[in-house]
Amino acid sequence: MFKNTISNLGRIRQVVEVLVRYGFEDVVTNTTLRRLVPQKRRLSWQHAERPVFETTRWERIRMVIEELGPTFIKLAQALSNRPDLLPEPLIDEFQKLQSDVPPFDVQMAKQIIEQELGRPISEVFTEFDDVPLGSASIGQVHRARLLTGEAVVIKVQRPDVQEKVRTDLNLLHELVRLTAGFLRNQGLSNPQDIVDAFERSMMKELDYTSEARSMEQFRKLYESYTTFYIPKPYREFSTAKILIIEFVSGCKISDKQQLLAWGLSPEKVAETGMDIYLTQIFEFGIFHADPHPGNVLVRPDGTLVLIDFGMVGKLTKQQKYAFAGVFIGMARQDARSMALNFRRLALTADIPDMRAFEADLTDLIEDFTMLDVKEMSMSDLADRLQIIIYDYKLQVPGAVFLILRALVILEGIGKVLHPSFNTFEFVRPYGARIIAEQYSTENILSEAQYTGTQLLALIQTLPTDIRQIMRKISRGDLRVRVELSGYQLLMRKADQLVSRTIIALLAVAFLLFSGLSLLGHYTADMPYYRGMPVITWWGFSITSFLLLVLLILGTRKRKE
Repeated sequence: MFKNTISNLGRIRQVVEVLVRYGFEDVVTNTTLRRLVPQKRRLSWQHAERPVFETTRWERIRMVIEELGPTFIKLAQALSNRPDLLPEPLIDEFQKLQSDVPPFDVQMAKQIIEQELGRPISEVFTEFDDVPLGSASIGQVHRARLLTGEAVVIKVQRPDVQEKVRTDLNLLHELVRLTAGFLRNQGLSNPQDIVDAFERSMMKELDYTSEARSMEQFRKLYESYTTFYIPKPYREFSTAKILIIEFVSGCKISDKQQLLAWGLSPEKVAETGMDIYLTQIFEFGIFHADPHPGNVLVRPDGTLVLIDFGMVGKLTKQQKYAFAGVFIGMARQDARSMALNFRRLALTADIPDMRAFEADLTDLIEDFTMLDVKEMSMSDLADRLQIIIYDYKLQVPGAVFLILRALVILEGIGKVLHPSFNTFEFVRPYGARIIAEQYSTENILSEAQYTGTQLLALIQTLPTDIRQIMRKISRGDLRVRVELSGYQLLMRKADQLVSRTIIALLAVAFLLFSGLSLLGHYTADMPYYRGMPVITWWGFSITSFLLLVLLILGTRKRKE
């Protein structure tokens, strides 16, 4: 731990100075970070020639994230999909963050491709476009053509990006360790868990083979569909740092003019797109989690194409049933059913007042059932649901927020193409279908078989477990481990108090020794100084030193 702190010291100091510059001195002064920034650096809080305190605290948090770089931006973007963890104003600011960065040198891109392929580019591609199609914080994309004639795109990872991301991840762990108490006081109960989950997500994103596997999984699920297509990944040429994908041409799904020029019905395209997404969510339980218009293309024949599978969400069967139950409960105006399904959906749902929870859901239902179909908005519903989840501290799967976000994006696309587009009308039959699936004979038998298997395993292991416990009790080896949390500060204070008490007692002891030494009868060999034995002067000196130590400790405490 100490080694990590030292290795990250320069970067930590930079983070601290950025925090101070944007007026977050309380984050610094209330944590051990205060030791890493000089006092004079806390005074010039300006941003773009404007005092930072003229902006809101949420805006300043976004400014800090922007200045700290791509890894922090990606963390904030990931948290923007977690309204159960952050307040709505901060979510709004994080959604403004953009991680687009300028492309890196094409020669460097070619060098990385050749290193990964283990051979020159000319032995794999007949064409290679030096101008990238797009660029982001992790990598960039180039068009090319294989020797076999297929048009492809190549995703190339930025040089040294893995090392940079790992350094920043280590830094995030260190910052959370140093500021954990402050973050918990601000309502963020599990900051270390958040960083751990983000680390897993980032390491997965840094491995392009994971994206290739997701694409192959979707291709297999939709191999019989004629209205939906997933580009083919070329696994034989792809590695962790480069990904070769079939090039697919088409227009953005939001390009209504081009759709009309091709003789396609924009309304039909919108309906097809929504049906495909709801199939992913409610039938397969795995879905493309970033359906912005640039990632959803339409071919001239009306086929929809999904690209960029770097972000994929998953739901278990039980989560899928619970999520559908929330919508079904709302359609039936049954707040109790909504509440029960929310509890089933949540990873942990310690709701102290279920009546208040049901009352808030009743208000939500009444507000939306009174609206005309044209007035209903998935965006408004998602916002209200997210506020309820945040207020009641429900820890629901992150995939739920990805679904809500995807539905909001799709609704925005749908309203561009389809004037009377209504997301609820599409969701309702899928929800009913899921409920029917949940109570089907096949699913009930499957659940009964699973429960029976678990019960049988318990019965088989119970005698052995009881025998082991009884043996430990008879030998006196049974131990109970109790873990306490939140006591670190108390222990540190107690340790400081004990240390100072010991120093004070030693000072008193040496002072008494010095006084008593004046009453002693010494031989002629005892040296004297100014009429007192030298041993007395030594006693006074040690006492003075101990008192000085106590004074320094007290002064430092007041400064801290």
